[in-house]
Amino acid sequence: MVVAGHICLDIRPAFPASRRGGGFEPGGLTVVGPAARSIGGAVANTGLALRRLGLKTRLLGKLGDDWIGRQILDVLAGRGRRLASDMIVEPGARSSYSIVLEPPGLDRGFLHDPGANDTFSAADVTPAKLRSARLFHFGYPPVMERMRRRKGAEMARLLDRARRAGLVTSLDMAGIDADSEAGRMDWVAWLRNVLPRVDLFLPSLEETVRMLGPRGLAPASGRIDGPGLAALADRLLGFGASVVGLKLGRRGIYLKTTGRRAAWARLAGWIPIRPEAWRGRELLAPSFRVRVAGTTGAGDCAIAGFLAAFVRGLGPDEALACAAGAGAFCVEGPDGVAGMPSWTALRRRIRSGWAQNPGLPALAGWRWDQAARLWRGPADGGAA
Repeated sequence: MVVAGHICLDIRPAFPASRRGGGFEPGGLTVVGPAARSIGGAVANTGLALRRLGLKTRLLGKLGDDWIGRQILDVLAGRGRRLASDMIVEPGARSSYSIVLEPPGLDRGFLHDPGANDTFSAADVTPAKLRSARLFHFGYPPVMERMRRRKGAEMARLLDRARRAGLVTSLDMAGIDADSEAGRMDWVAWLRNVLPRVDLFLPSLEETVRMLGPRGLAPASGRIDGPGLAALADRLLGFGASVVGLKLGRRGIYLKTTGRRAAWARLAGWIPIRPEAWRGRELLAPSFRVRVAGTTGAGDCAIAGFLAAFVRGLGPDEALACAAGAGAFCVEGPDGVAGMPSWTALRRRIRSGWAQNPGLPALAGWRWDQAARLWRGPADGGAA
């Protein structure tokens, strides 16, 4: 596996349990606890989670030669002897960092500086770094200036390089600041240019709605709507992706796949999957029940679970369960990746009857599969 893209240093101040809702006031002082240091971004979160799930993984990110970059390299070195060997250190550049705010009772928020991520380019991923890999995953182009400019021309160039090297391509997105340059972009044009080079597209529902705009046929705000999810996925599949997985947070993960036989024949030539098990599927897997300690990195870890199942040749039912399970393990610990289990432990807990979160609304035309413990959509035409 090769995981490339965004990497940063995360600094997370601890909020007392009594500080529910954050307690920020203009001009005021908010007393917090000690700060935890970890590394974040898709390279760290998805890449390290894949390693914990038993897959050899190369990490490709870009840093400056400053104290933040040295901190990131130090954390990587503590996770594995050669993990930092493929990181690019650019003299004079500043490294990326985030202040992660997770007050009790509120969803997390970020103060973020993209730093050297803005200059990451296709040239930073040489053919030698792709050699002997089976899958190339890229994360967070919305917060990487060069990868989002010119309708994603640099992103498309990089994905083409990975495809020519014989790798399956996978792409994740990131939140988009409405008041930034990214917030003013034509993301539909970007998607039309990039997604023909993407096999597995795995954004969140919120990111997808933001990119497709007010006429994106989004589901009603705050609730799962089957036709709305299908309409979003159909647009993305129409742009060229073979698999669309929409992360729904605590509500689970939605999957829709292309019915194009040629796409699955090509993928089956690279990964030991059964094409008929994946072709023309529509599924929704609920999340698993856990005691939440922190939500940072949960989506990235869910992607790692999905990719780990996919490259091992499992079907979509099991891949969604592994995605939901990996995301659940993540939120049980404050530093999500640190709580990621081995592949065997993940599969064992899923098979043990791990309780799922209740409260999914009825989905018209959908059916609940008790054996697989997921919803099958109206367009689900494949074999489990």
